[in-house]
Amino acid sequence: MGSLIEKYLVSASTYAADIDGVITLIALIVGFWGILAEVVLLGLIIAFREKKGVKAQYITGEEKHQKAWIAYPHYLVLVFDVMIIVAAVQVWYSVKQDLPAADSTVRIIGQQWAWSFVHPGPDGKLDTDDDIATVDELHVTVNKLYHFKLEARDVMHSFSVPVFRLKQDAIPGRVITGWFEATKTGTYDIQCTEMCGIGHGLMPARIIIETPAEHAAWMAKHDKSLAAVTQ
Repeated sequence: MGSLIEKYLVSASTYAADIDGVITLIALIVGFWGILAEVVLLGLIIAFREKKGVKAQYITGEEKHQKAWIAYPHYLVLVFDVMIIVAAVQVWYSVKQDLPAADSTVRIIGQQWAWSFVHPGPDGKLDTDDDIATVDELHVTVNKLYHFKLEARDVMHSFSVPVFRLKQDAIPGRVITGWFEATKTGTYDIQCTEMCGIGHGLMPARIIIETPAEHAAWMAKHDKSLAAVTQ
Protein backbone atom coordinates (compact mmCIF):
# COMPACT_ATOMS: atom_id res chain seq x y z
CA MET A 1 0.00 0.00 0.00
CA GLY A 2 2.84 2.37 0.90
CA SER A 3 4.61 1.84 -2.40
CA LEU A 4 1.34 2.43 -4.30
CA ILE A 5 0.73 5.74 -2.52
CA GLU A 6 4.36 6.75 -3.05
CA LYS A 7 4.03 5.87 -6.74
CA TYR A 8 1.27 8.41 -7.25
CA LEU A 9 2.87 11.08 -5.05
CA VAL A 10 5.92 11.20 -7.31
CA SER A 11 6.16 14.37 -9.38
CA ALA A 12 8.11 14.13 -12.62
CA SER A 13 7.40 17.27 -14.64
CA THR A 14 8.44 20.89 -14.43
CA TYR A 15 4.92 22.07 -13.59
CA ALA A 16 3.84 19.24 -11.27
CA ALA A 17 4.96 21.17 -8.15
CA ASP A 18 2.93 24.24 -9.23
CA ILE A 19 -0.24 22.15 -9.58
CA ASP A 20 0.45 20.42 -6.26
CA GLY A 21 0.86 23.87 -4.71
CA VAL A 22 -2.64 24.96 -5.78
CA ILE A 23 -4.15 21.72 -4.47
CA THR A 24 -2.29 22.14 -1.17
CA LEU A 25 -3.45 25.76 -0.88
CA ILE A 26 -7.09 24.72 -1.37
CA ALA A 27 -6.74 21.85 1.13
CA LEU A 28 -5.23 24.14 3.79
CA ILE A 29 -7.81 26.90 3.36
CA VAL A 30 -10.82 24.60 3.22
CA GLY A 31 -9.44 22.37 5.97
CA PHE A 32 -8.73 25.24 8.39
CA TRP A 33 -12.09 26.97 7.96
CA GLY A 34 -13.96 23.67 7.85
CA ILE A 35 -12.53 22.57 11.19
CA LEU A 36 -13.08 26.04 12.69
CA ALA A 37 -16.71 26.04 11.52
CA GLU A 38 -17.33 22.67 13.16
CA VAL A 39 -15.71 23.86 16.43
CA VAL A 40 -17.88 27.00 16.46
CA LEU A 41 -21.01 24.94 15.65
CA LEU A 42 -20.25 22.53 18.50
CA GLY A 43 -19.62 25.46 20.84
CA LEU A 44 -22.95 27.07 19.93
CA ILE A 45 -24.79 23.79 20.42
CA ILE A 46 -23.32 23.50 23.91
CA ALA A 47 -23.80 27.17 24.82
CA PHE A 48 -27.41 27.34 23.65
CA ARG A 49 -28.57 23.88 24.65
CA GLU A 50 -31.89 23.42 26.41
CA LYS A 51 -31.84 24.72 30.00
CA LYS A 52 -34.50 24.40 32.66
CA GLY A 53 -36.38 27.61 33.28
CA VAL A 54 -35.06 29.29 30.15
CA LYS A 55 -37.50 29.78 27.30
CA ALA A 56 -36.38 29.36 23.71
CA GLN A 57 -36.02 32.59 21.76
CA TYR A 58 -37.45 33.21 18.32
CA ILE A 59 -34.65 34.77 16.28
CA THR A 60 -35.51 36.44 12.98
CA GLY A 61 -31.92 37.19 11.99
CA GLU A 62 -32.78 40.81 11.21
CA GLU A 63 -30.70 42.41 13.94
CA LYS A 64 -27.23 43.64 13.03
CA HIS A 65 -25.31 41.41 15.45
CA GLN A 66 -27.25 38.40 14.16
CA LYS A 67 -26.61 39.23 10.52
CA ALA A 68 -22.88 39.40 11.27
CA TRP A 69 -22.82 35.61 11.73
CA ILE A 70 -23.69 35.30 8.04
CA ALA A 71 -22.12 38.41 6.55
CA TYR A 72 -18.57 38.09 7.91
CA PRO A 73 -18.11 34.41 6.98
CA HIS A 74 -19.50 35.29 3.56
CA TYR A 75 -16.90 38.05 3.12
CA LEU A 76 -14.14 35.65 4.22
CA VAL A 77 -15.30 33.07 1.70
CA LEU A 78 -15.11 35.69 -1.07
CA VAL A 79 -11.60 36.79 -0.01
CA PHE A 80 -10.24 33.24 0.01
CA ASP A 81 -12.07 32.41 -3.22
CA VAL A 82 -10.19 35.26 -4.90
CA MET A 83 -6.88 33.95 -3.48
CA ILE A 84 -7.57 30.47 -4.88
CA ILE A 85 -8.71 31.82 -8.26
CA VAL A 86 -5.58 33.99 -8.64
CA ALA A 87 -3.28 31.06 -7.79
CA ALA A 88 -5.19 28.65 -10.06
CA VAL A 89 -5.31 31.02 -13.05
CA GLN A 90 -1.57 31.65 -12.84
CA VAL A 91 -0.86 27.92 -12.97
CA TRP A 92 -3.52 27.35 -15.65
CA TYR A 93 -1.94 29.99 -17.87
CA SER A 94 1.54 28.52 -17.40
CA VAL A 95 0.43 24.96 -18.18
CA LYS A 96 -2.38 25.41 -20.71
CA GLN A 97 -1.95 28.79 -22.38
CA ASP A 98 1.73 29.72 -22.43
CA LEU A 99 3.23 27.24 -24.91
CA PRO A 100 7.05 27.25 -24.64
CA ALA A 101 9.25 26.38 -27.59
CA ALA A 102 9.62 22.64 -28.14
CA ASP A 103 12.74 20.51 -28.43
CA SER A 104 10.67 17.72 -29.98
CA THR A 105 7.08 16.81 -30.85
CA VAL A 106 5.16 13.54 -30.47
CA ARG A 107 1.73 12.51 -31.71
CA ILE A 108 -0.68 10.85 -29.27
CA ILE A 109 -3.82 9.09 -30.54
CA GLY A 110 -6.57 7.70 -28.32
CA GLN A 111 -8.88 5.01 -29.60
CA GLN A 112 -11.08 2.25 -28.20
CA TRP A 113 -9.16 0.91 -26.30
CA ALA A 114 -5.49 1.75 -26.70
CA TRP A 115 -3.06 4.63 -26.99
CA SER A 116 -0.97 5.00 -30.15
CA PHE A 117 2.18 7.11 -30.19
CA VAL A 118 4.27 8.45 -33.05
CA HIS A 119 7.82 9.50 -32.13
CA PRO A 120 10.21 11.44 -34.36
CA GLY A 121 13.07 9.28 -35.54
CA PRO A 122 16.78 10.14 -35.69
CA ASP A 123 16.07 13.21 -37.86
CA GLY A 124 14.10 14.75 -34.93
CA LYS A 125 11.14 15.60 -37.15
CA LEU A 126 7.61 14.26 -37.01
CA ASP A 127 5.81 12.97 -40.12
CA THR A 128 8.94 11.78 -41.91
CA ASP A 129 9.98 8.30 -43.05
CA ASP A 130 11.95 7.49 -39.91
CA ASP A 131 9.06 8.06 -37.48
CA ILE A 132 8.67 5.39 -34.81
CA ALA A 133 5.12 4.23 -34.04
CA THR A 134 4.27 2.34 -30.86
CA VAL A 135 1.14 1.18 -29.04
CA ASP A 136 0.67 1.80 -25.30
CA GLU A 137 4.31 2.83 -24.84
CA LEU A 138 5.59 6.41 -25.10
CA HIS A 139 9.36 7.01 -25.02
CA VAL A 140 10.70 10.48 -24.14
CA THR A 141 13.96 12.00 -22.99
CA VAL A 142 14.40 13.51 -19.54
CA ASN A 143 14.87 17.30 -19.31
CA LYS A 144 13.65 17.76 -22.88
CA LEU A 145 10.61 19.89 -23.64
CA TYR A 146 7.99 18.13 -25.75
CA HIS A 147 4.93 19.33 -27.57
CA PHE A 148 2.25 16.71 -28.05
CA LYS A 149 -0.40 16.60 -30.76
CA LEU A 150 -3.38 14.86 -29.17
CA GLU A 151 -6.12 13.25 -31.27
CA ALA A 152 -9.04 10.83 -30.83
CA ARG A 153 -10.03 8.37 -33.55
CA ASP A 154 -13.52 7.50 -32.34
CA VAL A 155 -14.98 8.89 -29.10
CA MET A 156 -13.73 11.26 -26.41
CA HIS A 157 -10.71 10.07 -24.42
CA SER A 158 -8.54 11.87 -21.88
CA PHE A 159 -4.76 11.60 -21.83
CA SER A 160 -3.51 11.56 -18.25
CA VAL A 161 0.00 11.14 -16.83
CA PRO A 162 -0.41 11.30 -13.02
CA VAL A 163 3.28 11.92 -12.26
CA PHE A 164 3.20 14.92 -14.62
CA ARG A 165 -0.12 16.13 -13.12
CA LEU A 166 -1.19 16.23 -16.76
CA LYS A 167 -4.73 15.62 -17.98
CA GLN A 168 -6.00 16.68 -21.39
CA ASP A 169 -9.19 15.59 -23.13
CA ALA A 170 -8.87 14.17 -26.64
CA ILE A 171 -11.78 15.20 -28.86
CA PRO A 172 -12.66 13.55 -32.20
CA GLY A 173 -12.03 15.89 -35.13
CA ARG A 174 -9.60 18.12 -33.22
CA VAL A 175 -5.84 18.17 -32.76
CA ILE A 176 -4.98 19.60 -29.35
CA THR A 177 -1.46 20.82 -28.65
CA GLY A 178 0.03 20.64 -25.18
CA TRP A 179 3.44 20.30 -23.61
CA PHE A 180 5.46 18.67 -20.87
CA GLU A 181 9.05 18.42 -19.72
CA ALA A 182 9.99 15.33 -17.71
CA THR A 183 12.36 15.81 -14.78
CA LYS A 184 12.91 12.18 -13.69
CA THR A 185 13.79 8.98 -15.51
CA GLY A 186 11.70 5.87 -15.02
CA THR A 187 8.55 4.12 -16.19
CA TYR A 188 5.19 5.61 -15.19
CA ASP A 189 1.48 5.11 -15.85
CA ILE A 190 -0.58 6.67 -18.61
CA GLN A 191 -4.34 6.55 -18.11
CA CYS A 192 -7.52 7.36 -19.96
CA THR A 193 -9.62 9.43 -17.56
CA GLU A 194 -12.72 9.85 -19.73
CA MET A 195 -15.34 7.08 -19.86
CA CYS A 196 -14.96 5.83 -23.43
CA GLY A 197 -16.85 2.53 -23.54
CA ILE A 198 -16.84 -0.95 -22.10
CA GLY A 199 -13.05 -1.30 -22.41
CA HIS A 200 -12.25 2.00 -20.67
CA GLY A 201 -10.73 0.24 -17.67
CA LEU A 202 -8.49 -1.81 -19.98
CA MET A 203 -6.78 1.18 -21.58
CA PRO A 204 -3.57 1.63 -19.59
CA ALA A 205 -0.28 2.61 -21.17
CA ARG A 206 3.12 3.68 -19.89
CA ILE A 207 5.57 6.49 -20.45
CA ILE A 208 9.25 5.59 -20.36
CA ILE A 209 11.47 8.55 -19.51
CA GLU A 210 15.05 7.91 -20.58
CA THR A 211 18.43 9.58 -20.55
CA PRO A 212 19.60 10.91 -23.93
CA ALA A 213 21.89 7.88 -24.34
CA GLU A 214 19.08 5.44 -23.46
CA HIS A 215 16.69 7.13 -25.86
CA ALA A 216 19.24 7.07 -28.67
CA ALA A 217 19.84 3.36 -28.03
CA TRP A 218 16.07 2.72 -28.10
CA MET A 219 15.76 4.50 -31.45
CA ALA A 220 18.73 2.58 -32.87
CA LYS A 221 17.26 -0.73 -31.70
CA HIS A 222 13.92 0.15 -33.24
CA ASP A 223 15.58 1.04 -36.53
CA LYS A 224 17.40 -2.31 -36.55
CA SER A 225 14.17 -4.21 -35.92
CA LEU A 226 12.53 -2.34 -38.81
CA ALA A 227 15.47 -3.11 -41.04
CA ALA A 228 15.25 -6.81 -40.17
CA VAL A 229 11.56 -6.87 -41.07
CA THR A 230 12.07 -5.18 -44.43
CA GLN A 231 15.03 -7.35 -45.51
